[in-house]
Amino acid sequence: MTWGIPTPLFLELHVGLSLVGIAAGLICVIGMVNGRHHPSWTASFLITTILTGVTGFPLAPFGLDPPRIVGIILLCVLAGAVAALYFLPHVHAARGVYVVCAVMALYLNVFVAVAQSFQKIGPLHALAPTGTEPPFLIAQVSVLGLFTLAGYLAFRNFRPRLFALASSV
Repeated sequence: MTWGIPTPLFLELHVGLSLVGIAAGLICVIGMVNGRHHPSWTASFLITTILTGVTGFPLAPFGLDPPRIVGIILLCVLAGAVAALYFLPHVHAARGVYVVCAVMALYLNVFVAVAQSFQKIGPLHALAPTGTEPPFLIAQVSVLGLFTLAGYLAFRNFRPRLFALASSV
């Protein structure tokens, strides 16, 4: 049992939240790259990704291990995104902070999804059983490259009305 929920069901909830967060995050980042803001998708992305981070902590194995360190970083980055978007839009740097934090949060969620895929999906696991083989490294470097490019384009193009009004006050 995890938080009063059978552990297998809790794990399914955690994975489901992660997948919804990734899908909503992709919509948000694509929107930012195209200079658009999608408030409902953004709220969905932030909420489900926060819940993904929180629900990862009570899962075994326990202790301060790499997944929990990624979870701590994820929650800190999400705190920056939420603060910049909802509490500090009048601060000049808030737009940039939001873009960087949102893209980084999505990247971390996808990073974990790729790592979990190589651990749990048979054909991928056969390609990289220890997670140090070239196919795994190529996949992770490719994901990092795509998110770096998306982050750059989002930073350059994303100027939602929310931040434009706040910075002109």
